[in-house]
Amino acid sequence: MQQHGPTSHSFISQRLRLHYADWGNAEAPPLILLHGGRDHARSWDWVAEKLCEDWHVICPDLRGHGDSAWASDGNYAMMPYVYDLAQLVHQLDLAPVNIVAHSLGGNIALRYTGLYPENVAKLVAIEGLGPSPEVQAERDKTGQAQRLRDWIDEKRRVAGYQPKRYDSFDEALKRMHEANSYLSEEQAHHLTAHAAIRNEDGSYGWKFDPHVHAWNQVDIAIGDLEALWKAIACPTLLVYGEDSWASNPEKDGRIEHFGTAEVRSFDRAGHWVHHDRFDDFVTMLKEFL
Repeated sequence: MQQHGPTSHSFISQRLRLHYADWGNAEAPPLILLHGGRDHARSWDWVAEKLCEDWHVICPDLRGHGDSAWASDGNYAMMPYVYDLAQLVHQLDLAPVNIVAHSLGGNIALRYTGLYPENVAKLVAIEGLGPSPEVQAERDKTGQAQRLRDWIDEKRRVAGYQPKRYDSFDEALKRMHEANSYLSEEQAHHLTAHAAIRNEDGSYGWKFDPHVHAWNQVDIAIGDLEALWKAIACPTLLVYGEDSWASNPEKDGRIEHFGTAEVRSFDRAGHWVHHDRFDDFVTMLKEFL
């Protein structure tokens, strides 16, 4: 029987019940599609539909996002995200797995692949390297102690934050369009339908935990992160939109820390290349995979 959409499943990581969408075809090679910050697994639906006949496509919701549980302490550091990905691969016995990941998901996938290069067959990271060297150098001027104090202040602010509520679905849809003007009406409607939740009073809000706004300042050193990039052994694509705020690693020098990666850039595309240039992105992806 033909499957017209994914089935919902969950797995446990660090006592959290995390959700993933499974597009079936379990006998095919596994392919994880990993979303970015304040996004959700169903943002990959269009890509998954194009690939699910040849791949076993699995799209997890990151902790604190989509239909996954929120961290009880509201703490969203990078390495727990990496652990969650490691648990998904381990529990579902997916290695060697192919991974396509966006933004925060790309950062997670790059770290995981550097830690376990034998577990990843091919990797595509869409704008997943994090801050450019220029931005990082500016942050470093603040000093670690001050950044930690700023993080504590931010956590306190977020703890008292009242999540934005929209009187109607159309208001939430308008906000989705404001976040990415490249989206078609169909794309924006689909993304909003899976990103929003109806509150008890009838208003709409976003599913993600507001605490994901407070970026944890405790992380591995830049040199150690660059060593993880260098350890990646599989064919790797680093994808960038020419209209995005993200810094292209060919231009800022970070490509030097990769041994097997090449950069692909798309004009007329912002941060969400897989939405903004969907047909061309899928063509590239099929050829690469």
